[in-house]
Amino acid sequence: MIALLKRDLALAIRAGGGFGLALAFFLIVVTLTPFAVGPDSATLATIAAGILWLGALLSCLLSLDRILALDFEDGSLELLATAPIPLEGVATIKAFAHWLTTGLPLTLAAPVLGVLLHLPTDGFFWLTLSLAIGTPALSVIGTFGAALTVGLKRGGLLLSLIVLPLYVPTLIFGAEVARRGTQGMSADTPLALLAGITLATVALLPFASAAAIRINLR
Repeated sequence: MIALLKRDLALAIRAGGGFGLALAFFLIVVTLTPFAVGPDSATLATIAAGILWLGALLSCLLSLDRILALDFEDGSLELLATAPIPLEGVATIKAFAHWLTTGLPLTLAAPVLGVLLHLPTDGFFWLTLSLAIGTPALSVIGTFGAALTVGLKRGGLLLSLIVLPLYVPTLIFGAEVARRGTQGMSADTPLALLAGITLATVALLPFASAAAIRINLR
């Protein structure tokens, strides 16, 4: 399992699906926002949490098609299907590797980029906490979408159409946690719901991803 994780981390970075591309896109989204809504600091502070969460979500989409595509193209996925490691474990490792190279860097960079959007000081902790809890769900859901489309040529657009609706609950509750924390309100309810979504996806979707991989390998 550890060897597979190390291999996936190396492949993600070599194939251009590492943290650099996601962070660059995240920076572009945050930088362009003031040009679209105006430079007023009060307006930017109000929408900062939502913009940062949306930017992180869209940045996660960039590398989803590479989670399984490279293994499918070179035949490694078929070998993994016959390996002693169950496919559920393979899907979990793939999602974890994606989170380490995408979700975690975005979580760490979000507070820094929040300065560009005049995010209030009270919001930095809650933004980081919500992303730390919510981004694993984005990676697990993305792995499920990648498993569904792994056998299709140019399935990147279809992958986005499948994954984006599944991302909506995570986006809603994640942004709500950051917004309420920024405004000094209680964020317990959306935080609990966000954690519940992440735990549910981590517990259930690896099985769905494994089933989808088996179907595509037949």
